[in-house]
Amino acid sequence: MGNHALGGSMFAADYFSWEVRLKLLAASFLFYLGLFVASHWISYAVFATYRSLSAKEKVFWNLATARAMFGLQSTVAGLRVLLLDPVLNADRILGQQDWTWFSMLVACGFFLFENVALHVFNVIFWTCDIVLAAHHFLAFLGFCGAIVYSTVGHYMPMVSLLLEMSTPFTCISWILLKAGWSHSLFWKANQWIMIHMFHLRMVLTYHLWWVCACNWDHLVTSFPLPYLILFFTGLSLLSFIMNPYWTYKKTQQLLNPVDWNFQSTAMNNLSGKNETAKEKSM
Repeated sequence: MGNHALGGSMFAADYFSWEVRLKLLAASFLFYLGLFVASHWISYAVFATYRSLSAKEKVFWNLATARAMFGLQSTVAGLRVLLLDPVLNADRILGQQDWTWFSMLVACGFFLFENVALHVFNVIFWTCDIVLAAHHFLAFLGFCGAIVYSTVGHYMPMVSLLLEMSTPFTCISWILLKAGWSHSLFWKANQWIMIHMFHLRMVLTYHLWWVCACNWDHLVTSFPLPYLILFFTGLSLLSFIMNPYWTYKKTQQLLNPVDWNFQSTAMNNLSGKNETAKEKSM
């Protein structure tokens, strides 16, 4: 395991110990759960927009806050691996570092929180975003698999974290949309940057395919078959279905600022108001 600068001293631990792994995973889960709760109390105290939202939208707001925080830290970690880390770039198939172990366990904790929160949200509010649910479930399995199969290198899982670079902009876009700022220059600028981030997500998946192709023999002899199947399933879905779909939807949203997450709710509320208006006019 590498011991370079911050990667060795600050994050040094016995990451092959399941006790250490489970403690870090649990701490990460509790951190994002705490952030979710803190977001509710702070937003309720500070933002009039938040107080005016429905219960379903408030939950989504707080999930967006947790996702934005994870997106920021994932962007920093992913860029460090992609551009700076000498150990992982020297061996993109088997290279590992202490700090990448830490980052991947934190990611496991977040995706565990995200899956639990998403499924509870779907059950309580009787809704389902199949694409998002599949994405986060595969992400959780992917990072868990890289931890269970502890000889798997960290370059590709950590670069995959960089796919979260669009998440902070997505969350800002949704919150501003709820605040009625969808026609402001700031919202439009954020939307343009977010769309650009989604294009970069697609470039990043192509980079991962290229890394696999260039190291194919080393990859298939070093990665366990179940993990290879999981990895290529997730990468294929991201490359050919999820990223193109999300890029299309975000571009469409720039031209027509609508929150499609709650579009049916808005339509029902609007029809309800129209019915009330008709009854008053009769």
